[in-house]
Amino acid sequence: MRITRRTRGRRPVSAAVAALTAGAALMAGCSTDGGSGGATGDGKITLRIGTFGSFGYDNKNGAKLYAEYEKLNPHVKIVESNVADGQKYWDTLKLRLSRNSGLADIQAVEVGYIAEATGPAMANKWVDLAKTGGADTSAFLDWKVRQATTADGKVIGLGTDIGPMAICYNKDLFAKAKLPVERTKVAGLWAGDWAKFVAAGKTYQKNAPAGTAFHDSASGLFNAVLSSQPQQYANDKGELDYENSPGVRKAWNLAVEAARSGITAKLRQFDEKGTWNAGFKNSRFATVACPSWMTGIIKDQAGPANKGKWDIASPPVAGNWGGSFLAVPKAGKHAEEAAKLAAWLTAPEQHAKVFGVNGNIPSTKETLASATVQNATIPYFGDTPVGRIYSEAAAGISPAPVSRYDGQVKTFITDNGILDIEQRGTAPEAAWENVRKLIDDKIDQ
Repeated sequence: MRITRRTRGRRPVSAAVAALTAGAALMAGCSTDGGSGGATGDGKITLRIGTFGSFGYDNKNGAKLYAEYEKLNPHVKIVESNVADGQKYWDTLKLRLSRNSGLADIQAVEVGYIAEATGPAMANKWVDLAKTGGADTSAFLDWKVRQATTADGKVIGLGTDIGPMAICYNKDLFAKAKLPVERTKVAGLWAGDWAKFVAAGKTYQKNAPAGTAFHDSASGLFNAVLSSQPQQYANDKGELDYENSPGVRKAWNLAVEAARSGITAKLRQFDEKGTWNAGFKNSRFATVACPSWMTGIIKDQAGPANKGKWDIASPPVAGNWGGSFLAVPKAGKHAEEAAKLAAWLTAPEQHAKVFGVNGNIPSTKETLASATVQNATIPYFGDTPVGRIYSEAAAGISPAPVSRYDGQVKTFITDNGILDIEQRGTAPEAAWENVRKLIDDKIDQ
């Protein structure tokens, strides 16, 4: 879903909303039915869950897990508040946490912010899910549990998914640009080197169908390249050190090259106006860096008219972009019931259901290794062996150290640095200096 599930991602997407809407959605998390502390008129309790992007739980486009849980627990009603922009979601969530009000019973947390959520300022804001709710933390990937564990040993988040990387591509546009369309040949265009991916983009543009670009955004490329690097924003001690990071330098240079060579559609991923979403439906770009949760976005945004036109190829280098957690604020009105729901939603059985519908790669060991995942396809992508592609990519993940500021720094670099180069023609040196000033001004280390 990170996400955001972009972030998740990682994230994945309802209608885009502005900051005010994001705040209103989170505010809805503290509202009650019937004015009785979350109890409805028929005696049910309402559990509110705040998410960003596409977690795949909902009853409309997801795995219908909310309806299933409500059937198993007739005393519970579930209401999800979902926003598109992961950064705005997190900014609002931090504000609500500081006030101990306005919080949903369950709040999603993207991996870029999990170090901040487990840090000294927030660690005591959350329920320890290793002790409440009945979750089996041993079922999760060990590194996923470590990411959500505080210094004093509390597990404040249960892993929803991880974000192994691939490249999703539009076969029709590739064919019109005289590029191969079979996925192993497509992967061969850039195997082993993100620089080859940029080179393939330049080849595409020579015969590009009118009005199309090779890649959706230079910022998306930056995130994809960085996801494959052993050092990202933090050093080995978990301290922010982006200026000295070879991974940041490599990702920045390739993103700048892509932006300045005209191979991107110059879009901002997850933008509030929905322009990026519309780009899928209107076939404005031929590729998108595609962590597993992105498949759900493509399905939802490209729509039925483009079913079967998208395929998935291995990335130049394995990486992990996104992946999220479900956390339960102590200030919620139904913390114990919420912890039970969080444990159920992130159990291996539910991970398998979400993957089957939304493509989110599970963070539980049993599900990741299961035939359900290994042999899975997603109808929207035809016979593409989605499960095999992403599980093989997941096997190559070696998580980089994470600092508590990663999510903020990523936003400054992509939205205030690379996007300025791509959309406004700002010189790279000036854009980088703007990023440095923003980080110095906004982040109090």
